[in-house]
Amino acid sequence: MAPPQGKDSGKSVRGIGRRSLLTGAAALGVASALGASAGCSRVDVAGATDGGHLLDELREKNTVRMGIASEPPYASIDEQGELTGEAPAVAGAIFKKLGVGRFEPVPVEFGALVPGLHSFQYDVIVAGMFINKARCQAVLFSDPDYESKDGFLVLKGNPKRITSYADVARGGFRMGSGIGYAEIEYAIGNGVKKSAIQTYGDQIAGMEALEAGRIDCFAGTALTMIEALKAGRHPKVDMTEPFTPEVKGEPKRDGGGYGFRTGETKLRDAFNRELHAMKKSGELLRIAEPFGFTEEFMTDLTAKELCGR
Repeated sequence: MAPPQGKDSGKSVRGIGRRSLLTGAAALGVASALGASAGCSRVDVAGATDGGHLLDELREKNTVRMGIASEPPYASIDEQGELTGEAPAVAGAIFKKLGVGRFEPVPVEFGALVPGLHSFQYDVIVAGMFINKARCQAVLFSDPDYESKDGFLVLKGNPKRITSYADVARGGFRMGSGIGYAEIEYAIGNGVKKSAIQTYGDQIAGMEALEAGRIDCFAGTALTMIEALKAGRHPKVDMTEPFTPEVKGEPKRDGGGYGFRTGETKLRDAFNRELHAMKKSGELLRIAEPFGFTEEFMTDLTAKELCGR
């Protein structure tokens, strides 16, 4: 991961990058879970050795505790204090099918999700967490319920005609992105110069930079930017069609899923069976659509594929 280019806007971070790889809160979560963060005791991630008994315990209590981080549209607490988002809606439906009727949200910072899971603060991570090799060392993931796409925030009408990272490179355009976002690596892999990339604290700061003419586009995950645009506070800004990024002709596919303590394979497998049935019946899409997840975000990726990358 290249070091961030340019200066942060100084604004609060409202959207942690789902695909942040080696920097930022996501990496801290994995490091903490593996006992690598300063000031934290080592956390045992070995888990159960017999498939675990958590599903039986949850059925007996009829309650599952869901660890969430506030990031719409994945999961958040709304202004009325209610849990909302695609991840808890899907997980809630699956747990009901598994015989667990109630759920209890436990909000934490994104970087605390993995260590909180292993310290038994909750039973499952329900935050649309991206599945990658580093996290798979500490978390037992379900198969993904969505596939992430990239997009560009651009000025209305897309005057620069930017639809890919290759377009940014060919045009010598100035691109913005989030601190630690994998989109920076995708851009560099397509020939965008590091000096042409500025980083900002969130999508809102990126839109402000775009309107001020400091950048020509802002790259990030499409779902997060769709959510940021809903506020309607930046009428001069629009978004390109979501797309799967490529580097040297290789598609960079990513997906997010639900995290369980390692060893709890019985619960994970039961969860996966219901998830796959919902995909096949179309129920998953019906639940996810109100949160901005359309057909193009549905996926056939597996956790095994993503953990092996």
